Amino acid sequence: MTTRYFLSTSGIKLPLRMVNEIEQDALSNRNTYIRADYDGDGRLLRFEKLVYGDIELTHAYEYDAEGALRRAEIALADEDPMVLDFPA
Repeated sequence: MTTRYFLSTSGIKLPLRMVNEIEQDALSNRNTYIRADYDGDGRLLRFEKLVYGDIELTHAYEYDAEGALRRAEIALADEDPMVLDFPA
């Protein structure tokens, strides 16, 4: 798994697309950023939007053997997560 850092997301289709990548050493100068984890095939597995050190938003994605999105779990801070299933 690889962790990368971004300033924002793009699009409305899941999985969201990360944009404006930044280096880890630039995080100390940021109040808001996104921490994103990718698998060995480059698929986005999870991301967290951090604001002043607190997690404001989380997306977690699961894929089938062919790489198609099968499940997304979306959680806003202090709210119950929403689960979306995408049948084959």
